[in-house]
Amino acid sequence: MTGNIRILGRHIVSRGNGLLERLAIERKRFDGRVQSLAREIYDPGDGAAILLYDPGRSRVVLVRQFRLPAYLKDRHESLIEVCAGRLDGENAETRIVTEAEEETGFAVRHPRRVFEAYMSPGCFGEKLTFFVAQYTAGDRTGKGGGLAGEGEDIEILEPTLDEALAMIGTGEIIDAKTILLLHYAEVAGLVRGGDNLCRGQTTAR
Repeated sequence: MTGNIRILGRHIVSRGNGLLERLAIERKRFDGRVQSLAREIYDPGDGAAILLYDPGRSRVVLVRQFRLPAYLKDRHESLIEVCAGRLDGENAETRIVTEAEEETGFAVRHPRRVFEAYMSPGCFGEKLTFFVAQYTAGDRTGKGGGLAGEGEDIEILEPTLDEALAMIGTGEIIDAKTILLLHYAEVAGLVRGGDNLCRGQTTAR
């Protein structure tokens, strides 16, 4: 037993785009009793996400793309998201710069890591590293849209931050990583004259 956790058995169920495992464990509870648990854990690999923001125009870059699980669940034919991608063994900053340029066509300079988060730790091993980066209209170096060879079909959007935040309320944006970064941008004042969190301040409302 390592600390309060003992792994009794570990079986690989599937190894495709990610790893699905079935585990049996014993865990010492907070009250001191030992509890037996069986869990299935899916780990698609760690990833990174980035919000590009233009403080001069109060705009952010989002993308719209097809997501099969969302279609099967609620018949959503597309989701609006921040740029994101799997690390595939690369450094998070290096990978997200490449991913953002492929998806949006904007050159990404000076990405800033703001936090890390498990997206659904009850059953997923995935952890995301979140970034923000400034951009301007002059930073466009390509048409974006993703890689055709990977089957990507991506529409690029440039709403204002206020428009994007309103889309959360209307249900047009329902992707968790996107909601997190948009609210970070709001609280930090990224498009209203500087990053308030870096100065230990809060945005007046």
